[in-house]
Amino acid sequence: MTTAIGVVLTEHIVAGRLEDNRLTGKPLRHPEDSDTLDALSAIPASELVELLATQIATLAGDGKGPVDAIGVAVPGIVRGGVVEDSPNLTQIKGLRLAEELARALSQRGIAAPVHAANDADAIAAGVAATRGQLDRLTRVWTIGNGIGYGRWPYVEGVWEGGHITVTLDPRERFCGCGGVGHLEGIMGYRAMRLRFLDMEPEEVFANARQGDARCREFVELWHRALAAGTASFIHLAGPGRFYFTGHNAGFLELPLLRSHLETMVKMSPLQSYSLEVLPDDDETALLGAGVAALGALAG
Repeated sequence: MTTAIGVVLTEHIVAGRLEDNRLTGKPLRHPEDSDTLDALSAIPASELVELLATQIATLAGDGKGPVDAIGVAVPGIVRGGVVEDSPNLTQIKGLRLAEELARALSQRGIAAPVHAANDADAIAAGVAATRGQLDRLTRVWTIGNGIGYGRWPYVEGVWEGGHITVTLDPRERFCGCGGVGHLEGIMGYRAMRLRFLDMEPEEVFANARQGDARCREFVELWHRALAAGTASFIHLAGPGRFYFTGHNAGFLELPLLRSHLETMVKMSPLQSYSLEVLPDDDETALLGAGVAALGALAG
């Protein structure tokens, strides 16, 4: 039996223990009862590491047996255990996450290797694992405060799909990284709040359904932007199944997205793509973080 602990750090921290790629017991969450999307943005990086270590120690303790690997997933560019950039959790930019967390865990008597990954890549790994498709290409868009693009199997690269350029309009400056014309600058929750200072994103989509012209125009833009990002990856890596999940995946209208994609992907060998919305749950990301850690250990 293989045992791993998966941890995901996004708008909140959630951690769970996995045995043979299955979650055992109830995941731990911090904050426990908060729905805010910015609950962790003001916590210093060193304190975040301690929070992660505390949750992992709780899951590893109580005579539950040894842990083979620990996987932690965070938003941003994560390579070689280092968070090279993270526009939505700016305090962890440059953090040597795997090294710092391993040090904090060693002080608690835990010596399992730590693997750090991008959070969207972890979700893609979790989706592939739950469907028994670890040998197939799996691509996931995560739609929340930021926009993530994940793929499994992992291949070396940056893969910051949320920062792909989808418009040449110089007025599109709402992306958290400061870049112009980015997908996240249109679709991200924080970006939408900056764009619509007079209403929340939920109100924008609700008003669009009621026929408000300004809101409906934006909802069209939102879907065209996602179609443009998806079409770009189809043209680069081929068709296949794309999954959509995250806190704001409920905003997505699949027929509208598909209609825009059909205008962008015209070459017949590339048209065998499919689109599926997944429930927003922590278990998939936890599973993926653990699967990625075990994969790194084996490879």
